Amino acid sequence: MAFTHLHVHSSYSLLDGSGKIPEMIARVKELGMDSCALTDHGVMYGVIDFYKEAKKQGIHPILGSEIYLTENMEEKSLGKGEARYYHLVLLAENETGFHNLMKLVSLGFTEGYYYKPRVDYAVLEKYHEGLIALSACLAGEVSRALRQNDYDKAKNAALRYREIFGKENFFLEMQDHGYPEQFRLLRQMIFTTLTLQTPSPMIFCSACRPVRSCRTRTECATPADSFILRVKRKCEAFSPFARRL
Repeated sequence: MAFTHLHVHSSYSLLDGSGKIPEMIARVKELGMDSCALTDHGVMYGVIDFYKEAKKQGIHPILGSEIYLTENMEEKSLGKGEARYYHLVLLAENETGFHNLMKLVSLGFTEGYYYKPRVDYAVLEKYHEGLIALSACLAGEVSRALRQNDYDKAKNAALRYREIFGKENFFLEMQDHGYPEQFRLLRQMIFTTLTLQTPSPMIFCSACRPVRSCRTRTECATPADSFILRVKRKCEAFSPFARRL
């Protein structure tokens, strides 16, 4: 069975990830994987190093970011802590998506920065083309609503993302790092997707941070690995730096 990490933080996820890119790619290769994503928090600092190192070691790079999302990026007084924003994982499936991801991350710093580089739904709708979205971790909008036992809010959030990215480009993300709250959300997430008129595909992810803690079994896969194969095939000819490096 093919397997690919689609939610990965490197040392460029400041105060969070600890993995150095060469070590990460070497570990991916050691585990027999042929591809890997990079989804650092709110930034794309590491994508060039990641791309070059992955190509050097024969690994297919999937470029992304775990962005911070808010209702209105101009508002500077919303909530406390993570209540100010949601997490959302974005992966570039082609060159258009890569440029749109760069635009979103840049706008997060230049126009939406408030504790974190944030963007809002209006900007997301404008620059969604070529992007695949995962609902992210416990700090994702769907997961946070489920943690509050608000199924309607979770369902509406999932439908909103699917409307923005398309039903084939939005995936509900489930994680299990041994936290009781994550285990509880697994059943709630399944119930949420089943209540949708057209159920959204689901993936299982391990938000990798230290290089050596990643498990050897499949971490991110859908039934028949259709999602991974589709991403890899669509990204097969996607080499944004090929003309420059």
